[in-house]
Amino acid sequence: MGETWFVTGGARSGKSAFAQRLAASTGLDVVFIATLEPLDEEMERRIARHQVERPAAWQTIEAPLEPRRPLEVVSAEACVLLDCWSLWVSNRLLRLGEAPTNEAIAALETELVRDVDAILDVQRTRGGPLVSVSNEVGGGVVPDSALGRAYRDLLGRVNQRVAASATRAWLLVAGRALELPNSS
Repeated sequence: MGETWFVTGGARSGKSAFAQRLAASTGLDVVFIATLEPLDEEMERRIARHQVERPAAWQTIEAPLEPRRPLEVVSAEACVLLDCWSLWVSNRLLRLGEAPTNEAIAALETELVRDVDAILDVQRTRGGPLVSVSNEVGGGVVPDSALGRAYRDLLGRVNQRVAASATRAWLLVAGRALELPNSS
């Protein structure tokens, strides 16, 4: 059964770099599943910078909306690095427009839970670990927009679901990793 490792923390806390070190430390082939969409010039520069930082031998698969599909087809023994859940949730939420209805948000939450469970089910059939990254957005100021609050709530639920199934989890603060105890 493939392990799931969960790395979370605030923006610019060092999550991605830490997750990359974890993936490299396995000694396995690494497949990087990227969820960032290049929606503007700044994001394109960010993607280019991240690509340069990753080892050239790593395979990168862009999957901004459906990261389960590449997980199903890559080598079962590879280490998969999914970066990140927070962008995946954002990508899915923004498909609803700038002012989604409560019903649309509730339907999306149902879809996200179903899709997270499907991803984690695929992972359980693999041999290699899944290192997954997400932002922790619940510890700051309450967003002033309904869309921002919906995002915070949806991502919080996704993070809880992934963390509950993770065999190991870390919280990154100012570049320092704190391993979180298992809740069971």
